[in-house]
Amino acid sequence: MRVENMTEEAMLVGLVAGQEKVFDYIFRKYYKNLCIRANAYVQDLDKAQSLVQDCFVKLWTKREEAGSITNLSSYLSFMVRNRCIDYIRKTESLRILHDNVKYEAVEIEFEDILTSTSFEDNLRRLIAQLPKRSRLAFEYSRFENLTYKEIAEKMDISNKAVEALIARALRMLRKDLKPYLSTLVLPLLFLSLY
Repeated sequence: MRVENMTEEAMLVGLVAGQEKVFDYIFRKYYKNLCIRANAYVQDLDKAQSLVQDCFVKLWTKREEAGSITNLSSYLSFMVRNRCIDYIRKTESLRILHDNVKYEAVEIEFEDILTSTSFEDNLRRLIAQLPKRSRLAFEYSRFENLTYKEIAEKMDISNKAVEALIARALRMLRKDLKPYLSTLVLPLLFLSLY
């Protein structure tokens, strides 16, 4: 009897017996649809094909257990679905781990820079060298946590003038502190530390 004419039961018996012809037919019959299903999960055709192939390898290596399968199509779909979910969980966990490690490395580097005596000394020196009104507006904003409105009242100037003075101070400090911090970390320093 030709494999194409076999019932699903007969194919499963042939699979259990290790008939490569039967396995090859099952592979050709279901492979394309399973790849489409896997791609719907992982959104990457190459990875989907690889995951489906993994499932067929597992089917072949555990073919002795195929006798308990009642619906081959459903079994393969379920197998591919589980393999995709495992892959997604693993890659998501790795991505989260990678992001955390990267974040921790930046955090440690940032902390090292901030606790560095030379950085602190340089920062103090640079703030002291700012033009008087810019320095005053910057210190009110960053060290005393005053709002622009409060600074404007204290310095007897407009809110826009306060904004311009602080912007000037930040520009000057960014330029002089560039050797210490990447431009990505500088905004964090000036927005959240003071």
